[in-house]
Amino acid sequence: MSYDEQTIIRQLEDPKTRRKAFEAIVRQYSELLYWKVRRIVMSHEDSNDIMQNVFLKAWNNLDEFQQKSKISTWLYRIAVNEALDFLRRQKSAYSVSADDEVSVSNRLQADPYFDGDELQALLQEAIAHLPDVQRTVFTLRYYDEMKYAEMSKLLDTSEGALKASYHLATKKITEYVRQHQI
Repeated sequence: MSYDEQTIIRQLEDPKTRRKAFEAIVRQYSELLYWKVRRIVMSHEDSNDIMQNVFLKAWNNLDEFQQKSKISTWLYRIAVNEALDFLRRQKSAYSVSADDEVSVSNRLQADPYFDGDELQALLQEAIAHLPDVQRTVFTLRYYDEMKYAEMSKLLDTSEGALKASYHLATKKITEYVRQHQI
């Protein structure tokens, strides 16, 4: 079944076709959302858990989707917020403190789902050292090539603040990589 947003929206409004339409949404956006979340929290298992929460929250709040934005934007907002909420709750597990020598790089290298090299692991470690908002802005801009205007709607903040966060994040990442290069 091809994905047509207007058709899906009409099907979501009809109780008889709502479940089928939602299943189409899940098929359409699961992988994209997974990678957005994964780049923020870095763990495959945590990303899967968060994804379940994202789709559960979306299903439970379908009636509140006001069609002011695309379904994808609405889902991205839910996913990013769930990932940030997760990070806040698990701060000690995924934020790296000065005395935490079990590096993100080592955890990634041990992750069977990580297929990058040492430099990519170092980049991920540098990203993990960023504050949550800078990490999110960086991943959305760098990996997803999201425009600031779209990010502004998604994160409900100004484009100027996003540009500043991205600039600071890139400076911090560059400095981290320079200091820890192999």
